[in-house]
Amino acid sequence: MGIVISFVKLFGRKPEKRYKWEPMKDDIELGNSVYPMVLIQIPMYNEKEVYQLSIGAACGLSWPSDRIIIQVLDDSTDPIIKDLVEMECQRWASKGINIKYEIRDNRNGYKAGALKEGLKRSYVKQCDFVAIFDADFQPEPDFLWRTVPFLLHNPNIALVQARWKFVNANECFLTRMQEMSLDYHFTVEQEVGSSTYAFFGFNGTAGVWRIAALNEAGGWKDRTTVEDMDLAVRASLKGWKFLYLGDLKVKNELPSSLKAYRYQQHRWSCGPANLLRKMIMEIITNKKVSAWKKVHVIYSFFFVRKVVAHINTFVFYCLVLPATVLVPEVEVPKWGSVYIPSIITLLNAVGTPRSLHLLVYWILFENVMAMHRTKGTIIGLLEASRVNEWIVTEKLGDASKPKLAAKTPKKTRFWIGERVLMWELGVGAYLFICGIYDIFFGKNQYFIFLFLQAIAFCIVGFGFVGTHVSSF
Repeated sequence: MGIVISFVKLFGRKPEKRYKWEPMKDDIELGNSVYPMVLIQIPMYNEKEVYQLSIGAACGLSWPSDRIIIQVLDDSTDPIIKDLVEMECQRWASKGINIKYEIRDNRNGYKAGALKEGLKRSYVKQCDFVAIFDADFQPEPDFLWRTVPFLLHNPNIALVQARWKFVNANECFLTRMQEMSLDYHFTVEQEVGSSTYAFFGFNGTAGVWRIAALNEAGGWKDRTTVEDMDLAVRASLKGWKFLYLGDLKVKNELPSSLKAYRYQQHRWSCGPANLLRKMIMEIITNKKVSAWKKVHVIYSFFFVRKVVAHINTFVFYCLVLPATVLVPEVEVPKWGSVYIPSIITLLNAVGTPRSLHLLVYWILFENVMAMHRTKGTIIGLLEASRVNEWIVTEKLGDASKPKLAAKTPKKTRFWIGERVLMWELGVGAYLFICGIYDIFFGKNQYFIFLFLQAIAFCIVGFGFVGTHVSSF
C-alpha cells in the first residue's frame, strides 16, 4: 500500500483523471429534470446532542429543491428526543424543504433495518442516488455537486465515498490517537483500494450510492454489525466499482469516552471477522470478478487487515516478545522485533504529520487496544456471544459547543464496574513482571519497552483515558 500511495501522490492520479467528471449545467428546455433525483438518509437513535447539526447540514445541501428528498430515520426510544427530532423536521419543512420524518415500531436490524425500511417508501422509487449521513455528520453545501457527477457520467460506479474530518480531534488524548489511526485509513487504505481494484470498505456514512447498484447487490442486510462493509463486498462481487474522494471532507465527531470507543472498536473488529466467515465461499466461487481481485479482497482486505493485524499486534508484542525475557533460549531477530515494526509504524504515521511527536504514545495505545480488538475478532470468527452486539456510539456534540462545555464542567465519578478493566490490568501486571525479570536476569534489554507498555495497559485499565461523563 505504501508503494501504491506513493505512485498515486507522485503521478497525481486524481479521480477526475481516472473517471469522467463534468460540472452539472442548467438546461433551459428541460429545466430541473436534467438533475437526478437524490435521496438523503439520516439514521439516528436517541441523538439528542447532534440531531440538529445533521438535519441542518442535510437541509443546507445545495441542489434543486424539487430534486432532493431528506429522509430522517428516527429509531429513538426516548419519546422526548423523538418529539424534538420531529419538531426539527417540521421546522425545516415549513421553510419549503422536502423532508420526511420516518419511524418504526421496532429496531429490527438496527441501522441496516432502518435504511432498508426507508428505501421501501413509495417516494423513493423516483430517486436515482442515495446519500447517507450518520447523525453527527455535517456535509458542506457543495457535497452533491462534487459527488453526483461521477455517478452520472460513469455508469459502472456504484459508490462515491468522501473522507471524514474530525471536529473534536483536539478534545483529548483519546481523540488524538483515533485521528492518527483513521487518517492512515483514509489517506492510504481507502485511496489505495480506490486506485487499484476500485474496491474498499464503505464507511457507512458520507457516501453516495447508486440505488440500482444497491438493489442489485441485495440491499441492506443485518447479518453482521458491519452492514456497510457487507453491502460493499456484495456490490463489488457484482462487478460494480467504487470511487474515493480524498479531498472531499465531511465533518464528524470522534467518540471521546473510552467506554464508547471500546464499544465501537468491538463492532469494527468483530463484524469484519464474522463477515469473512459468512462470505469467504461466496467470494471464492464468484465468477464476475478476477482471481486477483478475489485474492485482494480475501487476503489483503479481510485476512491481513481485519484479522491478522489485530491478533499479531497483541500476541507478538504483548505476549510472545515479553515471554522471550523469561525463556532466554528463544531469540527474536532484530529485524522482526524492531526494524520492520518501526517501518510499518512510520508508514502508519504519514496520515497525520502534526502528531509525529505522539508516535510513541500511539504505538503503546494501539498495542493496548489490540487486545480488545483481538477478542472482538475471535468472537466474530467463532460467532460466539456478543457477535451481533450493537451499541450506538455515544455522541456528545461538545466540539460544536465549546462555550457551553466550558461553562458546564463534566461530572466525573469513579465507578469500579465502568472504569476498571481487569483484562488490561492483568496484561499490565504480566508485562511489569517481565520487565523486572529482564532487569535482573535478562539479556534482551526490553525492560524499557515492557515498563512503558505496562504503564499504558494500567492507564487504560483504570479508565484514565478520554472524557468520562457521569449518568447521574
